[in-house]
Order: sequence, then structure tokens, then C-alpha cells
Amino acid sequence: MKKNLKIMVLALSAVMAFGMTGCGSSDSSNGTAPGAAETTGAAAESKEAGDSTEAAKTAPEGATVFKLGTTVNEQDSFQVAAEKFAQLVEERTNGAYAIEIYPNGTLGGERDMLESMQIGTLDMGIITSGPFINFSSAMGVLDMPYLFASNEEAYTVLDGEIGRELLDTLEDSGLKGLAYAERGFRNLTNSVKPIQSAADLSGMTIRIMENDVYTASFQAMNVNATPMAWADALTALQQGTVQGQENPINVIYSYSLWESQKYVTLDRHSYSTAIITMSAALFDSLDKDTQQIFLEAAQEAAEHERAWVADQESSQLQALKDNGMEVIEEPDLASFKEAVQPVYDQYSEYSDYVARIQEVIANMK
Repeated sequence: MKKNLKIMVLALSAVMAFGMTGCGSSDSSNGTAPGAAETTGAAAESKEAGDSTEAAKTAPEGATVFKLGTTVNEQDSFQVAAEKFAQLVEERTNGAYAIEIYPNGTLGGERDMLESMQIGTLDMGIITSGPFINFSSAMGVLDMPYLFASNEEAYTVLDGEIGRELLDTLEDSGLKGLAYAERGFRNLTNSVKPIQSAADLSGMTIRIMENDVYTASFQAMNVNATPMAWADALTALQQGTVQGQENPINVIYSYSLWESQKYVTLDRHSYSTAIITMSAALFDSLDKDTQQIFLEAAQEAAEHERAWVADQESSQLQALKDNGMEVIEEPDLASFKEAVQPVYDQYSEYSDYVARIQEVIANMK
């Protein structure tokens, strides 16, 4: 199945590339996915006008250029990871490859970008963990609530055998997971009241990622869980059609969520990854040495971004307070963990992975 899919994707990419005019980038990066055509067209116009990314401006002459998309702004940690990745790839391939970075959802939403990578019309993206369950059911184990208690636990699992095994499950869907960068531990915000315990959430409308495990986790706390894309969520928060959302501190800060949200609860209900992802067909088209460069550059970029997030978190948290947000730093975590326990019974298919992850964590101590 995997082999046939890759052959089919390569064939489709070749047909599409034959019918397109070149613009100084690799063939596989010239198309757009359904639903992303308008924004990608805008990116092309911006590039012609000279308003392209720094990576695009400095690409060596004759380099094969890959497009990398994110849905976040240039102040976000994803941009930090993308820039480091682009730098390392260009340096280690002696300018043979360069990476153009397209932030702000220019190339579509996260699921749009993953679907574009599947069919070879987008080269790369840095994508939060939420949508991946739609492409590999096994990836959903990483979204289980309170799976990790610390960053160190998460890194040990993700950078080890289990993490690589999970990334490899994406290949059957035409995706190549290169490395786990970080979105971070997710926390609650809302515009209504302080949240000290799980019971305080009952009846509230909270925006969550488009992910069944997240939906089940918040429904277990009697929340009106509302999955939606991040761009739509920002509008919904401003208009008050949803009362709250859940994201790491760096997102709350970089999007100035104090403009619509009054309260923050540091419940750290889930550790969210940010996977540096590539079209599997494109990855397979590279020679082995270049593949290794991309893998190692992605891992180093991920670790660089994690360190940046850690360095920024304290000052970002203070900025939330300075901008009027009330931060509940020590909520009743036991109440949250008890409330979501049925999710582990509901997703019993993850029991083997959960047991293996717990064993790795236990061996750390």
C-alpha cells in the first residue's frame, strides 16, 4: 500500500509539474491544494513584488527551493524553528537546497497543508499535533490528556524509539515526519471567570483543535468543545461566540489574547508537538545523504526552538499579567485528571503505547 501510494503521488506530481511554468523552485512546490489556491496565489504575487521571506531573498542562485508553510505569525516559535531549519539545510547542502518560509497561513490551514503535502503540491510545513490523527490514528496517543508531566518526559519519549515509530506511521499517508519541534504544554484561557478545578469548566464554550481526542477530553469535563481552525478561532474569541480556548503560553502571548481573554489557568492538560513535516514523495526523491541532512537539520532546529521557548516562557507569562490577565498558577490538577480518566477507557487502542510511554518515563527516575 505504502509503495503504491508513493508511486501514485510521484506520478501525479510529475503530471502537475509538466503543465506548470517554472518559478525558480522545485517542481513539487508549484501547485496548490484545493481550498488554498487564493492564499497561495497571493503569496506568489507578494514574491513578485519583492515582499517574500528572508529565506527566499537569500536563496543561492541555482538552488532547488522548497516551500515551507506555517499558520502562525513571525513572532511565533514555529518561525524560529523554520528559520533555523532553513539555515542548516542551506549550509549543509552547500547551497544546493534552500527553504522559503510562508507564515500566517499563506499556504492554507494546517489540514490543508498536510493534504497538499500528501499529493505533492506543497513541500513542507511545521504543523501542530492536532490534525495528524486524521492521517495516522496512532498519532492520537500523543494528545491523550496529562500523558506527560514535564518537558523532559516528552523529549525523552519523542526523541526516542517510540517517537520515531509514530512519525513513521505517517508514511502510509504520503507524509514524512522529520522531527518534533514544540508547541508546548497547553493551558486554558477564558473571558468569564477564574478556573480553579474541572467543575468550573462545566457548560463553557471552549475552542479546541480539530482532533477527536481533544474533543473527548473536554466533553468529559462537560465543556461545549468547539473544534475550529486557529484563524477562525481568533475571530470567534473577539466576537465572543466562544468563551475560551486552550494553547501554550507562547501562543497566548504572541497573539495578544489578553484583548479577548481575562483568565489563564496553567493546567498543562496536554503537551503539544509541532512536527516538521515533508511530502514523503519529495523526501524519497532525495539521495540518501541529502535525506540524512534534512533529518538531522530538522532535529537540531527542533531542539533549538525548544530552548527558545523555554527561555521566553517566564517573560511571556509576566507579560500576560502585565496586560491584565489573571493567572491561576496552581489549579486543582487532581480534579482535571480525574475528570478525563474515561478518555483512556474510550481510547483503549492506545493502551499499548501508553504503557510503553509510561515505562520509558519510569526508567528516567
